[in-house]
Amino acid sequence: MGVFSRLSDIVNANINALLDRAEDPEKMVRLMIQEMEDTLVEVRSAAVKAIADKKEVERKLKKLHDGQVEWDTKAEFAVSKGRDDLAKGALMARRRLADQSVVLERELEVIEETLGKFDEDLNKLQNKLNEAKGKQRAVEIRMQTAEKRVKMKEKLHSGQIDEALLRYEQMERRIDELEASADSWDLGRGQSLEEQFEDLEAELGIEDDLKELKARVKKDK
Repeated sequence: MGVFSRLSDIVNANINALLDRAEDPEKMVRLMIQEMEDTLVEVRSAAVKAIADKKEVERKLKKLHDGQVEWDTKAEFAVSKGRDDLAKGALMARRRLADQSVVLERELEVIEETLGKFDEDLNKLQNKLNEAKGKQRAVEIRMQTAEKRVKMKEKLHSGQIDEALLRYEQMERRIDELEASADSWDLGRGQSLEEQFEDLEAELGIEDDLKELKARVKKDK
């Protein structure tokens, strides 16, 4: 199905509005241009035929005009020779040609009006086609720019994620190294003499606390 149904649809079309509503502006403008070019060919073909018709009618009119002049001359000659009967016949023949000329002149007027309309339509169509081609270039640039922006954002976003994951892995690795370093200080070490005395003092302190607690309980009874 085409974008336009009549030539007037093309001439009166709001290209911007059509493209704004289109799901695929690039495809839409391409179809519009194709239909406009096809319509231009059709209108030009019709105009060529009209021009040919005009020339044919003009040739017929000239022939009829020449015939009228000839019959008029013959009528004058017949009158000069006293042949009114022949003069009347010549005048009748001239009138028939004149009547035919009137019909062809009306036909010529119609053809000229049609050619004028064709000329107007062709100008409007050509202007609309030029506008559509300008929009096509603008749409192509917009599409290319949008595609580049999407690719750039995808690339940037992907790079940021990769970088963040790498930093996280490096941080985990650093923590593991620090913990391993701290644990390594305890490897191969028993309790020092000082640490053993500290544990003994702590144990004696607990024994004293226990004796004190038992004395209070006994006293309360």
